[in-house]
Amino acid sequence: MTRWLGVVCRDHVQRGAELGIAQLGHGRRDGLARLAAGDWLVYYSPRTSLRDGTPLQAFTAIGVVADGEIWQAHEGDFHPWRRRVDYLPDVVDTPIRSLGLDLTARAGWGVQLRRGLLRLTDGDFERIHAAMRSPRVPS
Repeated sequence: MTRWLGVVCRDHVQRGAELGIAQLGHGRRDGLARLAAGDWLVYYSPRTSLRDGTPLQAFTAIGVVADGEIWQAHEGDFHPWRRRVDYLPDVVDTPIRSLGLDLTARAGWGVQLRRGLLRLTDGDFERIHAAMRSPRVPS
């Protein structure tokens, strides 16, 4: 089992979670092909929406890859590749800077996120998972 970090704006993450699917790299197949059934996928959203969104820099969804099937959807002129993911319910958007991760320990850590998909260390995954599952504190 591998733990992955996908980089996708929050609007797209929310839509994917509602549909129970993962889509990476603007619909390309190659990133999804790296995932295996039973792998964990954590989404990091640098912005709220793709073009005009405000900066967010938070983890926004987490789930388990449900099976090995990759299929191509048809949405007008757009034909993205997708996989089924069983997302955890009731997770909390969690700012990346709040966790003290190995991922963010070095200067320029954001550059590696431009790849769109990278492996997480076990320790980073456990910290992210725990933080996202924490109950909301009333304000």
